[in-house]
Amino acid sequence: MTVWIRVVGGALLLLIGVVWCLQGSGATGGSGGMNGQSQWLVIGLVVALAGLVLLVGGIRRRRR
Repeated sequence: MTVWIRVVGGALLLLIGVVWCLQGSGATGGSGGMNGQSQWLVIGLVVALAGLVLLVGGIRRRRR
């Protein structure tokens, strides 16, 4: 059961991190508070990396 939590949680964190990276880099356009602010680019990268680690770890554990 915990493997599925890691996979789903990792996928969600990866998705959120990518969205934050895009907003922080200004690629999404718009005039929101996060758009074009480099701090959100860095935060998004960290969150996406953590999500990727959880996702890959969960998938590897599931295969065993």
